[in-house]
Amino acid sequence: MTQAEIKLCSLLLQEHFGEIVEKIGVHLIRTGSQPLRVIAHDTGTSLDQVKKALCVLIQHNLVIYQVHKRGVVEYEAQCSRVLRMLRYPRYIYTAKTLYSDTGELIVEELLLNGKMTMSAVVKKVADRLTETMEDGKTMDYAEVSNTFVRLADTHFVQRCPWVPATENSDPGPLPPAPILVISEKDMYLVPKLSLIGKGKRRRSSDEDAAGEPKAKRPKHNTDNKEPIPDDGIYWQANLDRFHQHFRDQAIVSAVANRMDQTSSEIVRTMLRMSEITTPSTAPFTQPLSSNEIFRSLPVGYNISKQVLDQYLTLLADDPLEFVGKSGDSGGGMYVINLHKALGSLATATLESVVQERFGSRCARIFRLVLQKKHLEQKQVEDFAMIPAKEAKDMLYKMLSGNFISLQVGCQ
Repeated sequence: MTQAEIKLCSLLLQEHFGEIVEKIGVHLIRTGSQPLRVIAHDTGTSLDQVKKALCVLIQHNLVIYQVHKRGVVEYEAQCSRVLRMLRYPRYIYTAKTLYSDTGELIVEELLLNGKMTMSAVVKKVADRLTETMEDGKTMDYAEVSNTFVRLADTHFVQRCPWVPATENSDPGPLPPAPILVISEKDMYLVPKLSLIGKGKRRRSSDEDAAGEPKAKRPKHNTDNKEPIPDDGIYWQANLDRFHQHFRDQAIVSAVANRMDQTSSEIVRTMLRMSEITTPSTAPFTQPLSSNEIFRSLPVGYNISKQVLDQYLTLLADDPLEFVGKSGDSGGGMYVINLHKALGSLATATLESVVQERFGSRCARIFRLVLQKKHLEQKQVEDFAMIPAKEAKDMLYKMLSGNFISLQVGCQ
């Protein structure tokens, strides 16, 4: 990790969590995994403060822990996870775009608090939405719950691992640190909750001044609190799913720019159909038949089955190979080549950077080198149709900027 990245992590941790958490977090980023007492000794921080700082960092998935053979627990910072805090506004805006204000606030609460139970999220979001409504209107818990379920169904939120219950009455000595587990089938399983109620408004200071003194108000009995229906089932935002959505949007946008809006809508439909069934690291989406794609097109998108087949053939024959044909059953089976699409997007970005820094002629040479892999200087001059002196200067500029490399041939 570079010094600039460490400095950025330091600023992010200090802004969100304060100086003590920032000191512990940056120390772990610089030194790697360390046990509790070594962290306290090296940072000159009390053991109690180190424990509290680690609790905050673990709560927000910024630190993980491992138990070693001798029972020593070591803590390790997740640098990439700290840097993802820069994208929090984008995650929240995406949730707002897909699931309106309710989805926005659900994701915002989970990002701000790290992990929360569904019931706590629903009540907090309902209260916040009620605050923004006109007098006399309130947000129902059921409406917020429905949005939460939709977020879980599309994998934008997921359950956190938990400590499995022990069956034996005498479990023996406790491990030095809890072992958290979760199965894939339970990761998006929403508990059946009957949350009945509406959001509440906070009392304003004016109402407090006009009403009875606080001392005379009847105190509510806090001893008979109702048990939390989903106690122990915590949820967190699934950042990898948001990144998958960003990737899909980039692919759709690239298809729209290269071909037309109808082609991009077909690709969007294919990505939406396989967004849950295809892992984010998979090279291809799940194969989809032409008939399935036709039935899943947005309502009101009036294109015939014959026109759809023509578009799919056109996409499959395109040199960029974003869409590939994998079979003939069901009117034709089609997949999206995710690795090929991302490679093409990365290449287009590189070409754009080269053109911005060195001009269109350098971009032409760079594109040639990308296509041919290896070229001699004379070949560059001939293929790019650029005079020898200019080609030499342009190659040197790109070589100095580490955009291309020089390979010396053996005699």
